[in-house]
Amino acid sequence: MDRAFVLLLSAAFPNSQRRSLAETIFRAATLLFLFIWSLRYFAVSVHDLGEDPGWMHSVHLVFHEAGHAITAMVCDNRDLIVFMGSGLQVLFPLIVAGAFYWTNADGFAAGLGLWWAGHSLLDVSPYIADARALELQLLAGGTGKEVEGHDWEYLLTRWNMLSLDTRIGAWVAIFGKLMMAFGLMLAAANLIYDYYILKDPGAVEPPPSRS
Repeated sequence: MDRAFVLLLSAAFPNSQRRSLAETIFRAATLLFLFIWSLRYFAVSVHDLGEDPGWMHSVHLVFHEAGHAITAMVCDNRDLIVFMGSGLQVLFPLIVAGAFYWTNADGFAAGLGLWWAGHSLLDVSPYIADARALELQLLAGGTGKEVEGHDWEYLLTRWNMLSLDTRIGAWVAIFGKLMMAFGLMLAAANLIYDYYILKDPGAVEPPPSRS
């Protein structure tokens, strides 16, 4: 039981050195800003998010379009090419989170990466829910009706799930919000652990030597 607890603790808090006061203050300010800014997204409906996705939609859009382009360069499977637009915009922040966790042993940054992935999932949800209505404005200009559909209209039609578009979009939105919340909580827990629980290695006196 003790060993399992230690393993769980080390998995949740990978850092082994105390953060400086200045770094802790900067991280705390960043986390507070993201929490306050996220409150709107925790409460927003899928429909309202589609009408006003916010400025981060433009960030997600870069990875969305890259997902289409990169996949098209390595395979000719249309379903995968279409899916990897939304796929990469969620996968990329997960890769960032994993890199910070495994390479930098930084649970705080990994938590923010999970928050980003959750926000990206939330950004995808109106796109999914619009598969039948085709009312969202698209990057090329016009709505899905005007350009004969979009990614999720194609995918859900292929998967015989078009009638479930709003339900799937709602569940994706819920999961995205939960991931955002979990990412913020993980970042906060690591912030507290790194500064208040870890001992400063420089302040620990070495044990006396034996003669």
